[in-house]
Amino acid sequence: MIQPQRVTEHRGSDDLLTAGLGLDGLRAMAPPAFADAANPDAAELRRRAIWSNWRGIADLSPTGGYGTVYGSVVAVPGREYSALATVPGAKQPHRVLVQVPDGFDQKRRCVVVAPASGSRGVYGAIAVAGPWALPKGCAVAYTDKGAGSDYVDLDAGIGVRLDGTPGRIGEATDLAFVPEIPAGATGVAFKHAHSQDNPEADWGRHVKQAAEFALSALGQAFPQSAPFTFDNTRVIAVGISNGGGAVLRAAELEGDWLDAVVAGEPNVFVEGHGGRPLYDFGTEAALLMPCALLHLQADSLPQPPLRAQVEPLWKLRCATLQAGGLIEGADSIAQARSAYERMRATGWTDEALQAGALSVGFDLWRSVAVTYASAYGRHGIGAHPCGFAFAAQNPDFSPRAATAAERGTWWSDAAGIPPGNGVGILDTKLAPPDFTLAGMQCLRDLYAGKGEPANGVRAGIAATRASMPRAGLPVLVVHGTDDGLVPPVFTSAPYVAAAREAGRTQVGYWQVRNGEHFDAFLALPAYGARYAPMLPYMYAALDRVSAHLDGQGALPADAVIQARGRGAGAVDAAQLPMP
Repeated sequence: MIQPQRVTEHRGSDDLLTAGLGLDGLRAMAPPAFADAANPDAAELRRRAIWSNWRGIADLSPTGGYGTVYGSVVAVPGREYSALATVPGAKQPHRVLVQVPDGFDQKRRCVVVAPASGSRGVYGAIAVAGPWALPKGCAVAYTDKGAGSDYVDLDAGIGVRLDGTPGRIGEATDLAFVPEIPAGATGVAFKHAHSQDNPEADWGRHVKQAAEFALSALGQAFPQSAPFTFDNTRVIAVGISNGGGAVLRAAELEGDWLDAVVAGEPNVFVEGHGGRPLYDFGTEAALLMPCALLHLQADSLPQPPLRAQVEPLWKLRCATLQAGGLIEGADSIAQARSAYERMRATGWTDEALQAGALSVGFDLWRSVAVTYASAYGRHGIGAHPCGFAFAAQNPDFSPRAATAAERGTWWSDAAGIPPGNGVGILDTKLAPPDFTLAGMQCLRDLYAGKGEPANGVRAGIAATRASMPRAGLPVLVVHGTDDGLVPPVFTSAPYVAAAREAGRTQVGYWQVRNGEHFDAFLALPAYGARYAPMLPYMYAALDRVSAHLDGQGALPADAVIQARGRGAGAVDAAQLPMP
């Protein structure tokens, strides 16, 4: 039993899947309001966290097809069981939360375990697992995988309690993250960067512990039917992005506890077959991609970012890379071609580069690299080897104390990695003309360079290397061919090749043409016009795997699926063919 636990009921105007918001409420541009912005209560925070995490994952735009062509937001009443669980050897807990629908099918016991994507909070996979599992009478177990949005305001000495509300360090007994705080520390700390646990190395164990907590919660929910065990309850693990990597890491754990895995666009690293860790290709992209994109035709890149606004910055990056000897060329045209050729030589495809324009425009490469460098090296607050830190910021990017209203939205709204939600990256190496270049070069050197900090980061990355799934375990990997953040050529394709080489014949691979990484960005016209959503294929993969476990068909075969974007119209089923 994981203690303490919090049990809440969600019925009537509330429910498990949308917190009573329904599709219209999830589509609303403004988040659910707090009665008191500085002191939101637990119910308000939960509703807003569900709203935020739905919108961060799914395309809910009126022409996107959610709720009509695919997906469901039907109201599902039930209970939630939440707790803080700690894997052996870890300094900090991870959140686990189990949604038990009132219509749980006790005759066909089913748990779907869904680790959050990215570094999101505990509801980070609600749009991935909830719409498929809850209406079928399955329970859903979520985990934040040791990351999440449990930010700590170091200036105020305030963290986040189990129920999401603020709690003062040293007073509250159920804080989700209590870091080691050096004297005089200011700014903001968060679990992925500052736990000193390298949580990614334990993703698989986070998933299994969430499944164990689900069985415990079911026993409490239905004591007359207890015990619920891995022998009498079906367990399927599903996740996308980092959540997809987490379920593949769970697949390699010993024991017959897991029945099937569906991994979407997984951030997974294996040796050989062209496999590269995210930190490697991400820091490479942060340096070279702004310049390399200039080599591509302007109309081949989706917007945002607006080409006219970013082109001067990209040309500046070309010039500074050339001056530093990283690329060649006498002018921006030749320099862009050199950067492009370097990226192509290390495995990047044109499709990944084109979709990667979004990650460049939103500074995602840098935000990922800053946080992951701290996590891999197990660096605490104030100890980042490249001098990075995090804080609320003034317009000139100088740090300031956060307000109570800003702090009140962190748990519900934040994606688990700054910048965002009023928390920014403090870069001590900022300098003209290319302000972020020196910091990015430092981050890149932590992978490609020498010295103790680089050795620590590389050791942390090595600890995240995936092994092969348990023999006989059904695994279906689903990945868009145009993924620009986690390109399949570095992740899914090497994983599947290594699995086949190891004799894991029950590993299937669906490649979705015109699929990129972020369904949520398909609400932007330029993205929705050219890219297909990935969630329909996640739900279909769950359908096929579940049917296979029921003895109603073979495990899905490999497929290259000719999906397409919606153009100027609305999504229809013809654009989303199923294998």
